[in-house]
Amino acid sequence: MTPTTRALLICAVFLCGLEEADLSRSGHCAGTRCLVLFREPMDFPGAQKCCKNEGGELSSVDLGQPQETLRSLLGELSGSFWVEPMKGTGVKTGEAASGPRNCSSVLTGGALMMSFSLCDEKLDGFLCRFSFEEPCGSLLAGGDVQVRYNLSHWGLKVEDTKTFPQGATAVAEKVGAEDPDSMHVCFGGKWFHAPWNCEVMGGGCEHKCNSSTNTCMCPESQTLHHNNFTCIKDPCADCKHGCEQKGDSFFCKCEKGFRLAKDRKSCLDVDECKEQDPCKGVGMGCENKQGGFECKCKDGFVEEDKVCVDVSICDKCEHMKCNKHDGIYRCECHEGFRVSPKNATLCEQYCTERDCLADCVVTRDGGKVREQCRCPDGYITDVKNNTTFCTDINECEHYHMCDHTCENLFGSYRCSCDEGYELVEGHTCVQTETDEGSGSGSSTPQPTPAGSSPAAVPSYIKTGSVLGITVFMLLCAVLLFCSVRYVAKRCGKFKLSSFTHPDLDIFYLQQVTTETYKRFSFDKQCKNDPQRQ
Repeated sequence: MTPTTRALLICAVFLCGLEEADLSRSGHCAGTRCLVLFREPMDFPGAQKCCKNEGGELSSVDLGQPQETLRSLLGELSGSFWVEPMKGTGVKTGEAASGPRNCSSVLTGGALMMSFSLCDEKLDGFLCRFSFEEPCGSLLAGGDVQVRYNLSHWGLKVEDTKTFPQGATAVAEKVGAEDPDSMHVCFGGKWFHAPWNCEVMGGGCEHKCNSSTNTCMCPESQTLHHNNFTCIKDPCADCKHGCEQKGDSFFCKCEKGFRLAKDRKSCLDVDECKEQDPCKGVGMGCENKQGGFECKCKDGFVEEDKVCVDVSICDKCEHMKCNKHDGIYRCECHEGFRVSPKNATLCEQYCTERDCLADCVVTRDGGKVREQCRCPDGYITDVKNNTTFCTDINECEHYHMCDHTCENLFGSYRCSCDEGYELVEGHTCVQTETDEGSGSGSSTPQPTPAGSSPAAVPSYIKTGSVLGITVFMLLCAVLLFCSVRYVAKRCGKFKLSSFTHPDLDIFYLQQVTTETYKRFSFDKQCKNDPQRQ
């Protein structure tokens, strides 16, 4: 290790203890020497030891020489400070004219005077002299930049100094600025910009130096200033998820699934389920989570091949049979039954032949056995060999179901029309309109078969009932009219002789009893007898 490197490392030790050093020190450097005033109460041996430990020696003073430097250090101070006696005075250290235990000192108080004090007496301080090689000159700076110099060896700041020893630091900063622009260290007669080698005074870093890269690092929630050695509050420190820079400004940002709160720093979770409803699949439900969401199958659905399939119908199937068809679960029925078209969970008896066994339920009521059977629509029960069957009803044979052609089907029937007609309402045939303006005539539609109709009460029966009632009412009206007309003719030829009797002016009907009627008849007979005489 070279002497200069060793000296620089020693300076680093002193710089590390700068904050704990007594800043009540002042000094001045010129050429290759520095004079430092330590204002620390101490006896003469202690002063000598302290100067030696600091890398210097107790300074001697010749009051016969110009004392500008000394006066600038002592200033208006008053007190006594230890110094070495001048050579050639014949005074040895620890001896004086007044006795062997007196040591030289400088007395201040408006004028500088040499004096002698007891060596074990504690004076107000002492003067140390330091010599060095390869000094640095003043750091060049702009007009709006001021430089503060620190002599880390002795923990003091100096002003009006033109040369600086190795290990001295210089901090340049603009007037009124909160943070310095740069920091430098004197080494080998040159100023080196911070950060430098981490082994030397921690690279000049304010917080910590990365020895692998010789760069400065900062603690959490702080970031490195653009001067590369001090730390400032991280502009993104208050941002919960981070920030982004736009020009010279920083803005907080949030991760996906979050948005900035009103304070523009914290982040709030976005409820995608309410705002977007991203789960569009059938049977899918949305569950919100911090920073996202999850699509899940609702109750009654199960996930199959990343698709929610409805299985709730399986719990309602009458015959407890359920299978998936084309990705959809459907109820199934036992043999001889089919799923009801009215209710997909119920089963109804189904027959594809003319005769099928009936679906019967046998019950016992006391000693009686009852059998209750049911058949599909379009079938009737028929007992053969003590077995109940369901026999197909031939609607085409027993009823006039269609206007033109009727085709019987098991459990139903189907209508169709002749050429030139079209089927209306499943059973009525209406003649198609012809295009009279066309020379070639219009083509007539082919017979149109009707879809299979359920074996219910034919519609013509309902129409016939209305027609029969109407005809009956007309017949009754005609009969009533004829009766009235007949009575009127008979009443026109009827004459009452009572009205032409000469003795009666008024003829009227009067309710009489049987006795009155007999008496009235007897009186009339008496009147007629004299005439007979």
